[in-house]
Amino acid sequence: MNYIDIRSDTVTQPTQAMRDAMYHAEVGDDVYGDDPTVAKLEAEGARIVGKEASLFVPSGTFGNQLALFTHCPRGSEVILGDDCHIVQHEVGAASVIAGVQLRTLKSDRGRLDPAEVASRIRKESDDIHFPGTSLVCLENAHSNGRVIPLDAMAAVSQAAHSRGVPLHLDGARVFNAAASLSVDVKEITGKVDSVMFCLSKGLCAPVGSLLAGSADFVERARKKRKLMGGGLRQAGFLAAAGLVALSEMRDRLGEDHENARELARLLAGIPGVTVDPASVEINMVFFTAARAVDPEAFVRRFLDSCIKVNPPEGGAIRFVTNYWVKRSDLERIVETTRAALR
Repeated sequence: MNYIDIRSDTVTQPTQAMRDAMYHAEVGDDVYGDDPTVAKLEAEGARIVGKEASLFVPSGTFGNQLALFTHCPRGSEVILGDDCHIVQHEVGAASVIAGVQLRTLKSDRGRLDPAEVASRIRKESDDIHFPGTSLVCLENAHSNGRVIPLDAMAAVSQAAHSRGVPLHLDGARVFNAAASLSVDVKEITGKVDSVMFCLSKGLCAPVGSLLAGSADFVERARKKRKLMGGGLRQAGFLAAAGLVALSEMRDRLGEDHENARELARLLAGIPGVTVDPASVEINMVFFTAARAVDPEAFVRRFLDSCIKVNPPEGGAIRFVTNYWVKRSDLERIVETTRAALR
């Protein structure tokens, strides 16, 4: 049975080109450094984001946590937004893996106040009671669907670097951000010292992310990746799909954004639905309903129409477009929403 799946862009299936590339991939043992397809992916990924090197990792969470583990001495402090993915959706891993303290700031839909960032940076030498600040993190595009403008990123970058603190970007959807801002991705990643970006999600690869930065940073991260269990041996089968993702899927993300905006426009026509189409910046549509929604009944009603959705969270409903959601699917999604909220 074919389902329309709008739970997330993590649900994307690999394309036929990816399946073919995986089947024919030349592989070796990546822990020994002799998998040519992984090496090609890492070089290409680094080139695209303008960094010296990159490292293939199993997932976005793995990449973010490896970045913290590599940047930060144990017992130090990381400054980041209170609603970012590292804080909200990575199982408290920073305390377990890197052994760091997360110092959260109030986020304005993903944006941090650069003056507040600067004021919260602490040096161990300032006071015997203080942990030292070892890293600042941003997320762009943010998991709330918002894109942080370049000038806002630049201001936080300056605030961190002026105090000698590196900046890491959770760029799980950085190519969505670049498409939304109509810029080369290097204009975003050039403002940070390290960046993690996903090959799955909107790019459709079945597995994997890349962590990019300086050659020294990546070399240190490579050993810590092994410590974390990320030595994947014949990983070229997965890297082959990642190469297709980078070469064929980045430039089409605008289609997903257009479909999301059209979906928001159609949803706005349902009585009791509150959604602002102008607020749709990438491939995510958030909306609320005037009447209370039973989560289980809501999900079940969509499944009856062969559509997969997540239940409402905190009163908000999120639909996410992706490569496998076509413009022709939107009317069915909207009519099912109308029936589920009736």
